[in-house]
Amino acid sequence: MATRIRNPHPHLAVFYDLAYGIALDRASKLIADGDIAPTEQIFQAPGGATTRKAIYKVYYQHAYPVGGALSEPALVADSIENKNGHILPYVRFQGGRLAMDPLAVKVIDQASSTRGK
Repeated sequence: MATRIRNPHPHLAVFYDLAYGIALDRASKLIADGDIAPTEQIFQAPGGATTRKAIYKVYYQHAYPVGGALSEPALVADSIENKNGHILPYVRFQGGRLAMDPLAVKVIDQASSTRGK
């Protein structure tokens, strides 16, 4: 049985052109109620050791809109080098502008007004 978290703070997911948010206590309830099931993911270290982790994918239908792109970010190729000398390439976003959704502004205002009560 999942432990419920009493935490109204938002978790934000920002995609290429849209952003969504959900309160952590709402996500916890969705998990506890079985509306969101875990996906097991296996991670393998360069030495061969594996670690299994449960990943919870919160679908955007359960979240509220945070904003949409006004201008697109650039996709920039980058890389990091791990302690074993392996080069790990990835793509990162640079720049772009996001317009806040009125509902997100309302959520922020409500959270600010109840803070410390």
